[in-house]
This record gives sequence, C-alpha cells and structure tokens, in this order.
Amino acid sequence: MINEWYVLIEEDTMIGENADGVHLRLHRWMLVGTHRIGQDRAEAVAMAEDAALRYIPRVLARHARPGDEPGREAFLAQDGTWVVLVRQRRRECHFRVTAARLMHSRTEEEARAKSLKEKLRSALDGPAPLPQPWAPGR
Repeated sequence: MINEWYVLIEEDTMIGENADGVHLRLHRWMLVGTHRIGQDRAEAVAMAEDAALRYIPRVLARHARPGDEPGREAFLAQDGTWVVLVRQRRRECHFRVTAARLMHSRTEEEARAKSLKEKLRSALDGPAPLPQPWAPGR
C-alpha cells in the first residue's frame, strides 16, 4: 500500500451564464491543488490547517490588491476536512481543504491506434459495446 500524504484543495468554481435572458450562477466543485507532503500524517494535517488559514481562492486573488487581507471563517469538520468561507470586497467564495492518503495510483494507458483495415471493419460491424458500469460483487 502507498503511504504518501497529500493536501487536497477544492474550490467552488462559479461561472455566470445567460440562458433565455436569465443570468444563471453555476457552481461546480473542482480539485485545484494536490500537494504531496510525505509519509507523516501529522505533517499533512498541519499543512491542511495552514492552507485553510492562508489559501486565497482564484476568484478573490484575481481582484485582490497588494496588502488586502480577506475575511475568513474556517470550519473543521469531524472527518478532518476544513470548509472555509472567504469574503473580500463584496465577493464571497468557499473552498475545502483535506489531508488525504494516496491509496491507489495507476498511469494512463492508451490503446494502440487502429489500422485502416480495423477502422473499416468496425464501421461495418458497428461500435464496440461499452464497458459495464461498476457494481458491487463484480
């Protein structure tokens, strides 16, 4: 088993879209930082706390001026996850910081490119069946 600890930072990325004359605020959680800490869990927990107290989300950093210090409320959940609310100049956003252990890692593998003959054959035969979704007991 891999024994590497990381600090993960997730941001609520908000974008504005107009649809049928209505302005929509679309929110999506996005992993914006994976920082390798090492093999010490206590160090990872301490680094997660430091990130929760110092990290500035992109939406605020874009509009910050030198010397600005945003308002911040940092909440520590029972599972060790930090949820942080940050406010600055009528802007508000939130993010999560977690100390997490890497449990599995695999490198990407691409299938070899099909030859012209294989492409023509698959065009006549139709598409290959999709892989079955994960289910318990398989």
